[in-house]
Amino acid sequence: MDQAPDSRTLNAGSGTTLAHPMLAEVVTRQLESMLSVGNYDGVKMLLAPVQPVDVAEAIGSLPRTLQALAFRLLSKDEAIEVYEYLDPAVQQSLLERLRSGEVLELVEEMSPDDRVRLFDELPAKVVRRLLAELSPAERKVTAQLLGYAPETAGRLMTTEYIDLKDFHSAAQALTIVRRRARQTETIYSLYVTDGERHLTGILSLRDLVTADPEDRIGDVMTREVVSVGTDTDQEDVARAIQRYDFLAVPVVDRERRLVGIVTVDDVIDVIEQEATRDLYAAGAVQAGDEDDYFSSNLFTVARRRVVWLAVLVVASFFTSEVIAANEEVLQKVVLLAAFIPLLGGTGGNVGAQSSTVVIRGLSTQSISALGPLKAVGREAMAGALLGILMMILVVPFAWWRGESPLVGLSVGMSLLAITTLAATAGAAFPLLFDRMGLDPALMSTPFITTCTDVAGTLIYLKTAEWLLVNLPQLLTAAGISTQIAPVLLS
Repeated sequence: MDQAPDSRTLNAGSGTTLAHPMLAEVVTRQLESMLSVGNYDGVKMLLAPVQPVDVAEAIGSLPRTLQALAFRLLSKDEAIEVYEYLDPAVQQSLLERLRSGEVLELVEEMSPDDRVRLFDELPAKVVRRLLAELSPAERKVTAQLLGYAPETAGRLMTTEYIDLKDFHSAAQALTIVRRRARQTETIYSLYVTDGERHLTGILSLRDLVTADPEDRIGDVMTREVVSVGTDTDQEDVARAIQRYDFLAVPVVDRERRLVGIVTVDDVIDVIEQEATRDLYAAGAVQAGDEDDYFSSNLFTVARRRVVWLAVLVVASFFTSEVIAANEEVLQKVVLLAAFIPLLGGTGGNVGAQSSTVVIRGLSTQSISALGPLKAVGREAMAGALLGILMMILVVPFAWWRGESPLVGLSVGMSLLAITTLAATAGAAFPLLFDRMGLDPALMSTPFITTCTDVAGTLIYLKTAEWLLVNLPQLLTAAGISTQIAPVLLS
């Protein structure tokens, strides 16, 4: 839902405006107190100056038994606007508690895009009943939007927009805007179509207001229109609005006919949703209803997180097998085992850092300018540099702790190799999965962790075996007197 800026937040009684991040919390406490004692007139006075979004948050924070009561005290217009801001769970709860007539009136007056989002959360049986009870016009629009694939422009758009004709004068267009403004999602972007609804141009409300009343719309409008298709992914829609600083972007079908618009407020919701989803995926948490994660029961929480944890547990078996296969060197120099967690943790962290920046680059499309190969090469060099810098700290400690320069050298060389490998894998895996059409955020972390653990442990133990076992034996066999060889061979 898109609305013009409104200075009302909380009227302090003297015409002043009060805005505060804790506003909803304050309103909730007062609201619950008034409802508990039956002070309904006080509730109406309390909520009158409060923004709909804050009212929605306050009602959503009330006990379920009081939510419907507070909602019924709103005026019809306020109730419709507030309802669109409520969380899906609260919306469903109110539908169950309100009378059928109230529900139908509420759903009928909702914006088409908000109604579709509500229907996406409701059981199919309830959706069919509500659809059947809608007016023919609203039923047609709702069915049309529900027919598009989820998370596409068609599913996200609203059909409430203002379209003009190029032969209209500026004065005629202003009259149309005034007449249709209240039934329209936004009036700041106006679209021009021909007789077959093909999108031919666009103009802003500013262009219209400043034009001469006798000017034709065709002479004022911009003919180079940026639009998206009904099947465009919602992330690409958000990226288009961000790129061109639009308040809304038109949506066209395959015949270039204008069928709707996506407004910036809906795009903000998409950006938040996608960012949350990517963060969960990066943490190897199975995708779900991100908004209700902390309100989900523990079994649901565990189910969402156990999948990739199980994968990582299975992957750790390979690391165990690598350690078991190199038991000989660990028996000769037991202290080597103390550095395995350090090297494994370092590799995992470096890989996670590289995958994070690459996934972010894929999201913002900044990697396309650099190129995949250059991106991987850059991260590999960064990994090598990180390894060299960390060697300055780790090698002296390993030398001192292991009482041998070869122990320090084993740890240092392995550290350099592991950080380089981890950075390379961290950059390459997201690009590979993206090319395969898989979610790089979800797939990268488990694979990077597995590869760095297994490969890093193998590199470390083989390096240590060669330096601490094989090399002294070769020196001794060659008759080279050394102080190191006898110690290591004993």
